Amino acid sequence: MRMSRFTCACAAAVVWTIASAAPARAQTITGTWVQQTSNGPGMTMIVDACCNGGRRFTYRIQSAPGADTILMSIDSPLDGTDAPVMIGGKPSGETMGIKRIDDHHLTAVLKMNGATFGMSRATISADGKTLTVESEITSAAGGGTPGKTTETWLRK
Repeated sequence: MRMSRFTCACAAAVVWTIASAAPARAQTITGTWVQQTSNGPGMTMIVDACCNGGRRFTYRIQSAPGADTILMSIDSPLDGTDAPVMIGGKPSGETMGIKRIDDHHLTAVLKMNGATFGMSRATISADGKTLTVESEITSAAGGGTPGKTTETWLRK
């Protein structure tokens, strides 16, 4: 199983988290978020401040019941520049270019070895408790299946 399949889902969360990165709300985005799936809770994302006003996104991914937890992280300056996706502390070849549009919307460009394979758009609810992410994977270069997906994340 290719790890970048998980990063597609994670990109959605990253995109939303950046949407509320304004200094006055900086503390509201830090914390723990849980992806909702048809089978119950999915991945967990922990958001911390880092990198001169940016954010560190750490994902805990369990690929199968009883399997070891995989750690994936991205340190993003939130300005649209490509940031490396690290898996187990090592570069994966994937990057995310995350850009904050306003307090409730953002975008991310997903690349593998410099080639774009998808984009995500995120919207945060008015109460700040729900994140909805729409992603479109345009190439199998990142290990995902081309197509559109919608995800929901809830603040823990």
